[in-house]
Amino acid sequence: MNVPKLSLDIKHYPVMIKEVIKTCELKEGEVIVDCTFGGGGYSKELLKFPNINVIALDRDNNAEQIAKKIKKNYYDRFTFFNEKFSNLEKAIGNNKKVDTIIFDLGVSSFQLMDMSRGFSFNSKEKLDMTMGLASTSAEEVINNYDEKNLKLIIKIFGDENEASRIVKNIIKARKIKKITKVQELVEIIKRSKKKNYLKKINVCTKTFQALRIFVNKETTELVEGIIKATQFVKSGGKIIVISFHSIEDKIIKFYFSNYSKSKPNPSRYLPEKKSDDIIFFENYNNKLLKPSIEEVNKNFSSRSAKLRHVTRSNGKFEEPTEFKTKFKKYLDLEDVDV
Repeated sequence: MNVPKLSLDIKHYPVMIKEVIKTCELKEGEVIVDCTFGGGGYSKELLKFPNINVIALDRDNNAEQIAKKIKKNYYDRFTFFNEKFSNLEKAIGNNKKVDTIIFDLGVSSFQLMDMSRGFSFNSKEKLDMTMGLASTSAEEVINNYDEKNLKLIIKIFGDENEASRIVKNIIKARKIKKITKVQELVEIIKRSKKKNYLKKINVCTKTFQALRIFVNKETTELVEGIIKATQFVKSGGKIIVISFHSIEDKIIKFYFSNYSKSKPNPSRYLPEKKSDDIIFFENYNNKLLKPSIEEVNKNFSSRSAKLRHVTRSNGKFEEPTEFKTKFKKYLDLEDVDV
C-alpha cells in the first residue's frame, strides 16, 4: 500500500504518528478503531490510506463537531461515537472483530487549550477537569472529599510527596470559602510546596494530574478498555497504546506481558507454562517505542510518550481476574465517593 505524506508540519499533530502507522502494518480494507479521537489527528492520517475504515470514539462530546467535518470527506469509511473505553462494544458491535485498536491516553491538546475546561494551570476559569461523561468535577472533589481520601488521591494518582501539606491547606481554605476557580487551587498548591528551583516541572503538575485521573476514572477506563479491546480485535490484529505517565505504562506493560506467550516465569523451578494460563497475545518482548528527537522538538508535550503494542493470538477470551486484582488499589480508589 502506498504511504501518504504524514502531517508532521502542523502545530498540533498526533503523538508518534509515524510509529503508530508503521506498527499498524495497514492492509487494504482493514478496520481501525481510534479510541481517543480528540482533535481527529490519528483518524485523519489513517483515512489518507485507500480503503481503510476508521471507527472513532471519544467521551468528550465537543469532539463530535470535528468528527462531523471528517465524516463529510469520508462518509463511507468513518464513523464516530460519543462513548468511553468501557463501552467499546457500542462502537464496534458485539459480534464484530477489527484489525487494530489504538489508545492515545491522557488529556488532549484541544482540552488543555480550552481554558473553560480547567485542565491548564493558566486557566482563570472554574475548576472542572471533566473529559466528558463524568459524574463529578474537580471542584466537587476538592470541596467535598474528606482529608484522608483527598490525600490518597493526590499521593497515589499524582505521586505527590507533599500531598499531606497540600491537602491540609485545601481543607483550611475551603472552611473559609468554597474553592471554585483554578487559580485558587494553584495558589494553595504553591503555598504548600517547598521551593525547589532545580525542578523544571510546574509545582501544580502532580496534583492536577491526580485530580484529572480521579475525576475521569482514567485507570478504571483504561483497564476496562484494554480488556474490551482484547475481545474485539482479530487474531493477528494489534492493540497499540500510547501512555504518558507511570501508572498507565505500568498497567499496559503488565497486561501485555502477563497474558502473552512469552509471559515471564516467576520461578525457574516452575514449569514454563501451565495448562490453565490465559494467553491473549503472541510473544511480547517489552516493545517500547519513544518519540524521536525531531518530534519532541516540534511538540514538547510528546516527550513523556511511550508506545507499547501487542499482537492478538488465537487464544480464547476469558475474564482476566488476576489483572484487575493486580491494580485493585487504583480501581478501588477511583470508586470512592464523598
